[in-house]
Amino acid sequence: MQRLGKGLAALISSQEISNESGAYNEAFDIAFISPNPYQPRMHIEPEDLIQLADSIREHGIIQPLIITRDEKTGNYFLIAGERRFRAAQLAGLKKVPVVLKESSPQEMLELALIENIQREDLNPLEQAVAFKQLSEQFHLTHDVIARKVGLSRVAVTNKMRLLTLPDVVKEAVLNEKISEGHARALMGLTDSASLVAAMNIVLRKEMNVRDTELMVRKINFGKASTRKNVRNLTQQMIDFSKALSKKLGYTVEISKQTTGGKISIRYNTDKELEEITKRMLS
Repeated sequence: MQRLGKGLAALISSQEISNESGAYNEAFDIAFISPNPYQPRMHIEPEDLIQLADSIREHGIIQPLIITRDEKTGNYFLIAGERRFRAAQLAGLKKVPVVLKESSPQEMLELALIENIQREDLNPLEQAVAFKQLSEQFHLTHDVIARKVGLSRVAVTNKMRLLTLPDVVKEAVLNEKISEGHARALMGLTDSASLVAAMNIVLRKEMNVRDTELMVRKINFGKASTRKNVRNLTQQMIDFSKALSKKLGYTVEISKQTTGGKISIRYNTDKELEEITKRMLS
């Protein structure tokens, strides 16, 4: 994974992560810490949390949690260390090591986001939600967000496009049933119904990203062909086209000509041509 341009060490001064200023507390009451309201993580696997809790019971927390104090209320909020915080609660710890840091709401989101991306803990959809929050709530451009998290502007924009997917597809990305690559390939379909139907095919056939891209191309080609030729075809021709497409698994186009007509089958690779030929000869 590409190293981030700015990590936690760049956002937290060396003085703050040492014992010299009093910002470090080795035994802070965990009951006084509230979760980060800007935490980008939506889901942590229970098994991972249990394993981390077991490790914490045996070895304690090696890396301190980063917290901030709300000057208005005096309450303490977690900035970074969400998994350690939850696992420590699960392990029954009463005291945890912390680093106290002054932080604005924007910095709370940035630090949590950067930590999770560095650890490769965030799902692409979770990243997209956090990027959207930085964009809409804190008015950061995609270029600025990209610099802060060490990604390209295109990567940030592409991840945010995931938020335009139908809810059922976003849930599939969040639950890691399909990858970001699958989701981006499916976005080649413009209507939600086709997109969801195509995703179900991907799941049922356990298709890889390349196969998904090819399927989307065939679906789009079929739609374009249908729009172009449907007015010139009889119902019988349309039925024949559908029947042949179903049998071969590829889009079959029937077109009328001055005398007779033409049947066309679109394929993308030599392997697909071989498969079509076998099906026609079987």
